[in-house]
Amino acid sequence: MITHAVTGADGFIGSHLVELLVERGYRVRAMAQYNSFGSWGWLDTLPAEVMAGVEVVPGDVRDPASVRKLVAGADVVYHLAALIAIPYSYLAPRSYLETNVLGTLNVLEAVREAAVGRLVHTSTSETYGTALSVPITESHPLQAQSPYAASKLGADKLVESYHLSFGLPAVTLRPFNTFGPRQSARAVIPTIISQIAAGARSVQLGALTPTRDFLYVKDTAAAFAHLGTAQGVEGELFNAGTGVEISVGELASKIAEIMGAEVEFTCKAERLRPADSEVMRLVCDSTKLRERGWAPAHTLEDGLKACAAWFPENLDRYKTTIYHV
Repeated sequence: MITHAVTGADGFIGSHLVELLVERGYRVRAMAQYNSFGSWGWLDTLPAEVMAGVEVVPGDVRDPASVRKLVAGADVVYHLAALIAIPYSYLAPRSYLETNVLGTLNVLEAVREAAVGRLVHTSTSETYGTALSVPITESHPLQAQSPYAASKLGADKLVESYHLSFGLPAVTLRPFNTFGPRQSARAVIPTIISQIAAGARSVQLGALTPTRDFLYVKDTAAAFAHLGTAQGVEGELFNAGTGVEISVGELASKIAEIMGAEVEFTCKAERLRPADSEVMRLVCDSTKLRERGWAPAHTLEDGLKACAAWFPENLDRYKTTIYHV
């Protein structure tokens, strides 16, 4: 049986990818970051029939031995493990370099040593910075407007260098703003839904004018799985997004309408994200990936309705008074 290994499997997107791979009949080896609570993150919430097809490997991408154990014998490796919260990257930038850059180096070395057939690496639309032209293609200039974005750029370039230097069979996926069930409450959509569900009628957000291209998590997972087996994509970079942008303010109003709530949305007086670091506009051109056979199967409204149903049922997993957006 073909084995697919996933770093960051215990996280938001990683757990959805694990679920999809099992559904497609693959054996999955999933890395969950070791912790003293014995938790496997979001993997703990997956149905027993899904987890029956999953081998959980506790570890840490910052530890080379952990990564070698994960990838040994794997046919495809998906590298999703990363620190992703932009606000915290201003406070603890070194931790982002250690996890996102050195962790990626460990994955590359392990994949090279084990002669894995395919590595799918995760980038982010944040590496583009505020759009200079739209929609954003893969050739758009890169600009790191946060320590997080800089760490991901460093990781992307390491992957590129290992392909060009050693012929490592790597492909990079650059998803735009993924959202859906299990997402961290630090993100804007869970922030809005969770606060409304908790009874708030006044919700503070970081900024209302920036625009984003929101991609439902099941479509992001499908993009990863697609690149895991697609032919002739080694050394390539692919954007994944819908091509539709919406401002944070418009998004907030749409969520309130879906939830049948009357809510006032205001901007925070103080933010962790410095003003000059704000990415004002992101909208994806995913033509290159669509030509390879992938396309989103969910609209923004489809995804928001799914979130509006899921988050209120899982409020006990979130702190509904602490947000960093």
